[in-house]
Amino acid sequence: MTTLLQPGGRFDESAALTPVRIAVLTISDTRDEESDTSGAVLVERLTGAGHQLAAKGIVRDDIGEIREQVTAWAESGDVDAIITTGGTGITGRDVTPEAIEPLLTKRIEGFSVIFHLVSYQTVGLSTLQSRALAGLIGGVFVFCLPGSNGAVRDGWDKVIAPQLDSRHKPCNMVELMPRLLER
Repeated sequence: MTTLLQPGGRFDESAALTPVRIAVLTISDTRDEESDTSGAVLVERLTGAGHQLAAKGIVRDDIGEIREQVTAWAESGDVDAIITTGGTGITGRDVTPEAIEPLLTKRIEGFSVIFHLVSYQTVGLSTLQSRALAGLIGGVFVFCLPGSNGAVRDGWDKVIAPQLDSRHKPCNMVELMPRLLER
């Protein structure tokens, strides 16, 4: 996998990767394990990058179900990051932001901005239809991506992967993990 670095970023190939424990949640009324291609893309990419798949699940576009699964993973102590796919659009059934935002202890505002910049290069103005977001629930990162395979590839390859790679310099989210719960 090629890692896209931001302007001014560098990759320290001599450093060892610190694997991150990542849970993948597909949010869909229509997908099951067999048809969950976006979840499969995420699993393939994160394990291919050397990270650990901590858990994988599928829930309906239902605020309660989404919150229940995300909260369980965030409180388990076994997950460092959660990536959701699906439910970030603007139709009536798209409720991922409504489910996740109230759970966040901190929002990562720049994620949406950068995701849309990257997505614009792929799908043009159609990126406006996404409400991708990211933040923290306590000490766990949460990234909410659209449900298309292309959006998942863009979000992982060009935004999330470099920040969850401890070898990305000058800084990355992995090096912040021990300090996320500081007071």
